[in-house]
Amino acid sequence: MKHIPTLYQWAGGLEVIKELITKFYDKVVTDDVLKDLFTHMSEEHQINVARFISEVLGGPKLYTENGGSHFGMIKKHFQKNISEEQRRRWMNLLLEIANELKLPDDPEFRSAFVAYLEWGTRLAVINSNSDTIDMAPDEPMPKWGWGETGGPYNPNGN
Repeated sequence: MKHIPTLYQWAGGLEVIKELITKFYDKVVTDDVLKDLFTHMSEEHQINVARFISEVLGGPKLYTENGGSHFGMIKKHFQKNISEEQRRRWMNLLLEIANELKLPDDPEFRSAFVAYLEWGTRLAVINSNSDTIDMAPDEPMPKWGWGETGGPYNPNGN
């Protein structure tokens, strides 16, 4: 049976995702569209975001094992009033950094990765503009996989 890596593994693991998030936070604090949302974020928050994304993409459960939850991440966005312009800028900036870091650019990975980012940022906008959180505190963490692609393209057939 063919082994299909998780998106987390295919991306390069925790260190790559940490670098992606670190570089993102380095840039957002000077970005005219995003700086007001991010200037107060701590290094601990950056680590939590990297652990959250890693876990969602199939990596170790470092986020939940350190007290994090899906509900907790939703609460971070609650009543922040994120605009569609900010969401699009967030997406564009993170994808620019993914290119700079040379995250895999095969169509299968990028379609799954972009789909997750689209889903997550759209959910953040909804929750940031809501008066209530319609989610149970023990809601399970989301899990994101390859979707319909059946795994990454591998020219060697492995």
